[in-house]
Amino acid sequence: MPEKSSTGPVPEQDVTRRNFMKGTARSAAATAAGLQIVRPQALRAQSNEKLSIGIVGCGGRGTRGVAEAIRGNPSYELHAMGDLFEDQLEGSLRRLRDSDEFEPEVKKQIQVAPENRYLGYDAYKKVVDSGVDVVFLHTPPGWRPLHLEYAINAGKNVFAEKPLATDMMGAQKVIRLAKESERKKLTVMIGAQRRSQKEYVESVRRIQDGEIGDVVATYANWISGPVIKGADYQERLDAKSLAWQQRAWYSHVWICGDQIVEQHLHNIDVINWVMGDTHPESVVASGGAIWRPREKLYGNIYDHVHSDFVYANGVRMSSHCRQYPDRRVRRVNELVIGTRGRSTVRDLGTSSNTSPYVQEHIDMVASINGTGPYRNQALAVAYSTMTAIMGRESAYAGIEVTWDMAMNSKQNLIPDNPSLEGMHEVPELPRPGEYEFV
Repeated sequence: MPEKSSTGPVPEQDVTRRNFMKGTARSAAATAAGLQIVRPQALRAQSNEKLSIGIVGCGGRGTRGVAEAIRGNPSYELHAMGDLFEDQLEGSLRRLRDSDEFEPEVKKQIQVAPENRYLGYDAYKKVVDSGVDVVFLHTPPGWRPLHLEYAINAGKNVFAEKPLATDMMGAQKVIRLAKESERKKLTVMIGAQRRSQKEYVESVRRIQDGEIGDVVATYANWISGPVIKGADYQERLDAKSLAWQQRAWYSHVWICGDQIVEQHLHNIDVINWVMGDTHPESVVASGGAIWRPREKLYGNIYDHVHSDFVYANGVRMSSHCRQYPDRRVRRVNELVIGTRGRSTVRDLGTSSNTSPYVQEHIDMVASINGTGPYRNQALAVAYSTMTAIMGRESAYAGIEVTWDMAMNSKQNLIPDNPSLEGMHEVPELPRPGEYEFV
C-alpha cells in the first residue's frame, strides 16, 4: 500500500485556510516536543565533547559546509573524507587545511589521517563505518537516498544537502527513512538554510499565527543564471560515460533532478513550510529548453519550468524557475497573500548577524548535545523534494500529477552497478506527449 501523508484531504466545511496551516504546524510541533521528551540521553553527546565529522562528497559546497559547521561549533573535527574522484578529495583537503581561504580556527580542526580518505562508489560506506559521530552528505543529489539509507541504518546523525532525491522512488525511500530517523531520535538537518534564517523563522511563525489573515495564494520564484558544471572536462570525457556525467552533474536529470528540484526546491520548501510542513495534492506544469544548446555539456535538463500546485485546502502555489544565460534577471523569492495582508516570508522577522549556513550547524549540534530543541528536518524536506519532482514530471509529460501518483510511481533514474568505467545513455530532452510518466 502507498504511504499516506498525515496531512491528507479534509472535508472542506471543517477547514479554514488558517486552521489548516495551524493544525498541521501544531501537529509537527507536538511530534517534535514528544520526541524531545522521550529521546534517550544516551543518544546525545555532552555539550563540551568533541564531535567527529565524516564528509561524503568533497566539492565546493561540501568544502564550504565543513568550514561553516566548524565556525559555528568549535567542538567539530573533520576526521574522514570520501569522494568518487581523488583530485576532488585532495583539493578539498588542501583548501580546508593548507590554504589561506579559511580561518586558523577552521584549519586546526581538520584532522584527516591518510587512512581515512576514501575513494570510489563505496566511499560513503567507509566514511560512515569509520566511527565518526556525524555524517555530512554533499554528493550530487542522485546518490542521496542510497547514502542517507546507509547512514540512518548505522544510527548516525546526518547533515544532508538538499534535494534529497532526483526520482520518485528515491523520494519515496527518503520519506520512509525520515520517519525511521525520527523513530531512532536521530538529528537530521538538511541544507535548506532558510529554515535556520531568523527572518524566515519569525515570519513563518507570525504567518501561521494569523498575522496576515488566512492564506489565499502563494508564489515561489527562482529566476537567475545557469549552473554549468564539468566545463573543465568537456573535451576529456565521453558524454555517455558515468564519470563525465558526474563531473557535469548539473546537466543530467538522473543526478541533479533539473533546476526545479536541485535549486528551486529552496523556495518550494518555504511555501510548504508556511502551509504547515505539508505538501500539495496536485500540480500542472509546463516548461522546456529555449536557450540551452543540444551539446553534451548541457545534458538533458530544461531551462524553465512553471508550475501550478494545489494544496488540500484549495490554496495554490505559483512556482516559476528559469535560468537565463546572461544573468540579466535575478528574482529569488517567495510571496504569501493573506486576507489581511501579504508577506515576503522575511519581512515579518528580524535579521541576524549569523549566516544561516552557520546557524543551521549551530542548531544541529544543539540538538545532538541536548542544549537546544530536538531537530529533524528530513520528512519536511523529503515532502518538498517530492513536490519539486512532481512539478518536473508534470512539465515533462504534459499531464496533471497528483501526490498519490507520485507515491505509487516506479520511476528510478539511478544507474545499476555504477563504475568509473561505466557508460550511461543520456535520454533525449523530455517532450510532452512523448515522455511517459512511470
